[in-house]
Amino acid sequence: LGAQSLEDYDYENLTFRGIGFDVGYIWPNRVEATPIYTVRADLGFLGPHVRIVPSIGFWSSSLDRDELARLAEQLSRLDPLESRNVTISPDELGTIRWSDLFLALDGHYIRDVVPSVQGYVGAALGLHFFNGSGRIIDDTFVEDLLDSVTAGLSLAAGFEAAPHDRLRVHVEGRYTLLDD
Repeated sequence: LGAQSLEDYDYENLTFRGIGFDVGYIWPNRVEATPIYTVRADLGFLGPHVRIVPSIGFWSSSLDRDELARLAEQLSRLDPLESRNVTISPDELGTIRWSDLFLALDGHYIRDVVPSVQGYVGAALGLHFFNGSGRIIDDTFVEDLLDSVTAGLSLAAGFEAAPHDRLRVHVEGRYTLLDD
């Protein structure tokens, strides 16, 4: 067996090999669980067993009940005169939506498991464009705080099967770390 050297990894072997459409489900920590939609391109192999996969994705959901209650309590404390006892309930805030449009670049380390099935682990760097909206927060500092751009780091593991030479089906678990 020969070990790989840095010369084995070169961008000149990268070329478009296919496109994939993903539908999944995410469980963010401040919004309700929601579907996520992603389009990814397979750019082939950077070197032995290392595949490069850029992607673009989107999800949108409502702030969960606990987060709305926390926001209502914080807004109630903003009374500048401290002379009124203003109490805002989560119901008064209505529905506040938060969405994420992201661009990511994955690197997958792939190994054959059995014929026509490959397993992989990988990591990704992403850029996330968050947008907050809601009747009561539109054009306020709260919306400005929810509208942000941040970097993210994802770790992924999955399996992909090739039931046909022009079709691949994959199952993946992914954990994404974000600034907020």
